[in-house]
Amino acid sequence: MRLEGPTKTVAQTVGLVLVMGGLAWASVPFYDWFCRVTGFGGTPGVSEVANEDILDQTIKVRFDASLERHMPWQFTPEVREMELRIGETGLAFYEAYNPTDKPVAGSASYNVAPYEAGGFFSKIDCFCFEEQVLQPGERVMMPVTFYVDPEIVTDRDAKYVHTITLSYTFYQIDLPDGYAALEQAEDTNLN
Repeated sequence: MRLEGPTKTVAQTVGLVLVMGGLAWASVPFYDWFCRVTGFGGTPGVSEVANEDILDQTIKVRFDASLERHMPWQFTPEVREMELRIGETGLAFYEAYNPTDKPVAGSASYNVAPYEAGGFFSKIDCFCFEEQVLQPGERVMMPVTFYVDPEIVTDRDAKYVHTITLSYTFYQIDLPDGYAALEQAEDTNLN
């Protein structure tokens, strides 16, 4: 069967729309994967083990914390800056506090600046790997374990980096199902 005239044009248009929709749908996970693999856009790597090669050269790591506009928490780094040897495992803490009278769930997005350092900054463990739920009035210390890959000193662009800033932004998300059910039950008991 051969399509002709307006039918052919409609079929081509629908096909183009489907292809473009598929590409748009796949672009977000592909871009996320690309950034994690290459460190593009300051996206730090993730490692399951600490680095064994530790250099005598040091690097400063600064810690930054911010909140999305409607996130009711308070969120700050415990220390603003630390200096460690390149390859050495670092441990930093961020403090989060929920001053509201309801549980609040949050998720953290993160990046590293300057962008050239993103591919050399590796997290071993981080609070940002999971969603966080803070109860009313709850205050927690959230750890991040990391290291700076020694290969940073041989990279054409990154070898000039002497200070890295690790930034987190917490944004509010829907409560997980179990919490939402508890909140509805409490609202029902008040009536």
